[in-house]
Amino acid sequence: MSAILNHLKQHPEFRKINTNEKIQRLINILPLKLKKGIKFAYVKGEILYFVLTHPVFKLEFNHNKDSIKSQLINANLANIEDIKFFVTNKREKKQEIKIKEKYDERSYGIFENKVEDPRLHNLFEDIRDIIKSS
Repeated sequence: MSAILNHLKQHPEFRKINTNEKIQRLINILPLKLKKGIKFAYVKGEILYFVLTHPVFKLEFNHNKDSIKSQLINANLANIEDIKFFVTNKREKKQEIKIKEKYDERSYGIFENKVEDPRLHNLFEDIRDIIKSS
C-alpha cells in the first residue's frame, strides 16, 4: 500500500499533495509557540502564506521570519522566495453538541407539600406528577 502511494506521489498530478506534506513538515519543525498560532498554510506562486488564528501571532511570526526562512531548506521548500502572514477574518463554525442526559429517576414523588401559596403549591404538585410519570 505504501509503495503504491509513493509511486502515485511521483506523478505531476499529485504535486499539491507533496507540497502540502512539505508544508506540514515545516509546521512540525517550528517551535510550539509558533505552531499553535497557525490555522493553515499554503503556497501560491513562490510565496508561502501562513493563515494565523490571532493578530498577536502575526507579530510573533514577523519577529521570527528569518528563522522560519532558514527552516525552509529542512522541509524541502527551497523554491519559496518569500513568506507572508495574515489573520483571517472568518470565524470557524463551532458545532454545538447537545447531549440530553438520561438517568433513572431516584425519587418516587412521595413528599409532603406544606406550601401555603396556591401557585407554588400547584407547581410542586406538577413536579410530583412529572416524577411519577417518569
